[in-house]
Amino acid sequence: MRKVVLNEATKKDILENLLKRSPNSYGRFEASVAAILADVKENGDEAVFDYTKRFDGADINADNIVVTKEEIDEAYSLVDEQLVEVIRKALVNIRDYHAKQKQYSWFDSTPNGTILGQKVTPLNRVGVYVPGGKAAYPSSVLMNIIPAKVAGVSQIIMTTPPGKDGKINPGTLVAANEAGVDVIYKVGGAQAIAAMAYGTGCIKKVDKIVGPGNIYVALAKKAVYGHVSIDSIAGPSEILVIADETANPRYVAADLLSQAEHDEMASAILITTSEELADKVSSEIEGFVAELSRSEIISKSLENYGYILIARDIEEAVETANEIASEHLEIVTKDPFTVMTKIRNAGAIFLGEYSSEPLGDYFAGPNHVLPTNGTAKFFSPLGVDDFIKKSSIISYSREALEPIHEDIIKFANAERLTAHANSIKVRFENK
Repeated sequence: MRKVVLNEATKKDILENLLKRSPNSYGRFEASVAAILADVKENGDEAVFDYTKRFDGADINADNIVVTKEEIDEAYSLVDEQLVEVIRKALVNIRDYHAKQKQYSWFDSTPNGTILGQKVTPLNRVGVYVPGGKAAYPSSVLMNIIPAKVAGVSQIIMTTPPGKDGKINPGTLVAANEAGVDVIYKVGGAQAIAAMAYGTGCIKKVDKIVGPGNIYVALAKKAVYGHVSIDSIAGPSEILVIADETANPRYVAADLLSQAEHDEMASAILITTSEELADKVSSEIEGFVAELSRSEIISKSLENYGYILIARDIEEAVETANEIASEHLEIVTKDPFTVMTKIRNAGAIFLGEYSSEPLGDYFAGPNHVLPTNGTAKFFSPLGVDDFIKKSSIISYSREALEPIHEDIIKFANAERLTAHANSIKVRFENK
């Protein structure tokens, strides 16, 4: 990892380098994605089956596109029983955390006949996309399905690409079944996004699509936004650690690498006020990389987007962290809670040396679907709010409307909307 002393120039260079990872830079793939979307929109299942054969090597048709109960039962026999128990424990933590986010309808009334309120309604049908192949993440399955269940979504469908044998990763199936998914379809890629967005003979159109995916999936979600809602356009994973001289360098190094191993575009950044800590962390990283299984990916990630930044004080460290707005932010300082109060922009904040990032990925309960590429400045983690919609409720009696009706007429006339004014006026023509 390169070691850099923070100043305005180096900060600008780092921010520009990190922005190269944005999904907005994937333009060269857009034409291919657009062609797939148009084909599925026009030809439905026929196109879906064709792309599944072409990209995944699987013979999928109307008879076998839906995962059966027998296939789910088989998955349980293939997954270690201890892992199933861990999935169930994590599920409880995730469900309990998200249950606290649930919103309810409310109404306020006054004696003169005014009723104002907000009606909260769960979405009717939601589609969850789950990557397949080598990238099998049961934890992500839980994080996407459970908030939708807590929100009360009527039907949750899941799409995930099959292997050449037409089967789905057993860990993915077990996690989806435990979380309470309603239907699982064997289809992946941009064609799965198109099927959920437009609807086909086999797959009904959904109201919203959530879940991570590769470049083609990300661009497909971006393109269908408006036909359906989406959660976000997820970029590569990232971690930022703020640490002072009290931090354990071995812990910090291990945490940085926990994100660097995701892919070559992942970002791992340490901001520290201690040059001694910086040197020790660098040494620990070298030792870990030599022994970890994904060392080649980690090395490229650190080479491209890994930094150890030396700040003059904690205030500069915090200011830089707020500019970067990292997906995961760890604070490992003498007083992490005080530092946390100064953080404005982060997807998830981990406090203290025993709150490492993987705790949030798998088990603690908060969602691990988080804003990336600086979007934590205006986006939030996936949650129950993503699976509801709100309707305003307005009810006035004649007695409530009469004292204010002239005010409304005046406002409408000021905007030259005479039909608006007339709609109020006609109610008091014979008063």
